[in-house]
Amino acid sequence: MANDEDVPQPALREVRIDKRQVRVLAHPLRMRLIGALRVKGPATATTLAELLGTNTGATSYHLRQLAEVGLVIEDPDRGSGRQRWWQAAHDVTNWEPSDFDDDPDARAAIEWIQGDQVRLLAETADRWFATQHEWSPAWRDGFGMSDTLMTIPLARLDELKNEVWQLLERYRQEAETADPTDPEAQPVQIFLAAYPLREGL
Repeated sequence: MANDEDVPQPALREVRIDKRQVRVLAHPLRMRLIGALRVKGPATATTLAELLGTNTGATSYHLRQLAEVGLVIEDPDRGSGRQRWWQAAHDVTNWEPSDFDDDPDARAAIEWIQGDQVRLLAETADRWFATQHEWSPAWRDGFGMSDTLMTIPLARLDELKNEVWQLLERYRQEAETADPTDPEAQPVQIFLAAYPLREGL
């Protein structure tokens, strides 16, 4: 009998977004649609509208916009008749901010996306603060944020981020093969950030 290490893990589907994709993605509902499809799996526009508190017409329109640039695709195995099922085309979206230096519109779009990530982090933290009393002491100790300060060359910072990402990806793959009925398991969102230390601390 093969152990877990012998079982091939599904490859992480990544996309390094281009200028056209980033301009389409920089929209509040489209960001939420991509996130919902990645977390919840394939869904119809109606299901996504109910999940995200919007209407089916808007959801259908924005799914088509995302499909035009290859960020979502139809799930042909699930569709029947007029009902269209959609799925995320990738698991992870990658970019470097400097990818868009020569295109002001794309640069503005990526700056909006980065700001949206920060807003999401703040909203996630606010929800946690409002509901943490509902969790066990062990989970309250497990969740939360921490930080560290260091002086480091750019090349080493890149190495650090890559190593941390590889570690997170290993844990993600292990979680995908874990027992989905495990009562001790909870969905967790992990943010990774590195910023220059401001002066005057």
